[in-house]
Amino acid sequence: MNQDNPHNIQIDVESLYLSAESEPESGRYVFSYTITILNQGSEAAKLLDRHWIITDANGNKKEVKGRGVIGEQPHLEPGETFRYTSGTILETPLGSMQGSYSMVNDNGRPFLAAIPIFSLSKPGTLH
Repeated sequence: MNQDNPHNIQIDVESLYLSAESEPESGRYVFSYTITILNQGSEAAKLLDRHWIITDANGNKKEVKGRGVIGEQPHLEPGETFRYTSGTILETPLGSMQGSYSMVNDNGRPFLAAIPIFSLSKPGTLH
């Protein structure tokens, strides 16, 4: 698979700490993240699989792999956007996520779209 993202898939992320669902005294910090996937290329592409690497402040890593996102395998024509929200739980108030989407263009050529690293942070944790 080509990892240089030749199909110009842009991925933007916004993360949010969910204080109402978190239990800091029990080491449970809940975060949501909203992903926006924009096909800025000239070819249509379908998202097949996801691969996440989730790291907490203690350096513990968790890998998550699976089909599609939120039960879907979106097909994006050039210029189209797909947005979804999901979440994760950490044992620390600070962490990060990064990964990739396995995608395929309409000619059957597979490629990876990199998901840039982003932070998960309880407000007030970073100065």
